[in-house]
Amino acid sequence: MNFVTMMALIVSSTLVYSAPLILASLGGVYSENSGIVNIGLEGIMTMGAFAAIVFNLTFASTFGAATPWLGTLVGGIVGLIFSLLHAVATINFHADHVISGTVLNIMAPPLGVFLIKAIYDKGQTENITANFGYFSFPGLSSIPIVGPIFFKNTSASAWIAIILAILMWWILYKTRFGLRLRSCGENPQAADTMGINVYGMRYAGVLISGFMAGLGGAVFAQAISGNFSVSTIVGQGFMALAAVIFGKWNPIGAMLSSLFFGFAQSLSIIGHQLPGIDQIPSVYMQIAPYVITIIVLVLFLGKSVAPAADGVNYIKSK
Repeated sequence: MNFVTMMALIVSSTLVYSAPLILASLGGVYSENSGIVNIGLEGIMTMGAFAAIVFNLTFASTFGAATPWLGTLVGGIVGLIFSLLHAVATINFHADHVISGTVLNIMAPPLGVFLIKAIYDKGQTENITANFGYFSFPGLSSIPIVGPIFFKNTSASAWIAIILAILMWWILYKTRFGLRLRSCGENPQAADTMGINVYGMRYAGVLISGFMAGLGGAVFAQAISGNFSVSTIVGQGFMALAAVIFGKWNPIGAMLSSLFFGFAQSLSIIGHQLPGIDQIPSVYMQIAPYVITIIVLVLFLGKSVAPAADGVNYIKSK
């Protein structure tokens, strides 16, 4: 295997596994910048994956190649609706954010399996036939060296996620909406005195988080797992949450962190094809992404500074 082929394999696999993490972590960034901790990303991704697979199986013959993209949109909408539970609990009823998010994580897998059992009379779905697959960018894939590595047989959803990360960074730091959202996560009392609807902005943060995590779950299900079961989304939401912290609550930082975690996950799949790494027992490669996640949290959690009012309930004074 020559250098270009090896790099193309690493980059392509990394992008495939990074795409769901990028999307979900971007949602986490917006939620936490509004002041709402959302550890329910795992549960929301699970519901997004469920909705996307059901849509894909139902409409693959109707929409053809567009099915995965439409399924991703459906997954995002279902994730948004599911995140409403977290928004109402934390914003209106002032529930503890961690407990509310944990409830989402506990509730989503059995709910998904129950609905699959009701629809298909089995514990998991069949494999989908219309998946994302690999995509080559016309023109760009022909560029010497760079083209085959980054733009040939790559993940289109990952590149869209990267573009979204840049766009969402601009919205968060360069627009009035982003300034208001961040002010509600830093000092909601001051934001309220300036006429900003703190509850409304926090709802926006959580719902954006739900939509993005739903997209992430849908992409994972249609690009990696290929079906839905109770174990379709295992640890992806927590990795996305770790990427939010590792990326210091910044969309670009979260995107770069997600690429790192995606690379760690991809090694467990392609490691046997890479010189040197192929000698490491597969069981170590399979647990590596989770071990790396824990190590990153231990090393960086104390050094990263969250928005000042992140996780603090706000009760509007009369």
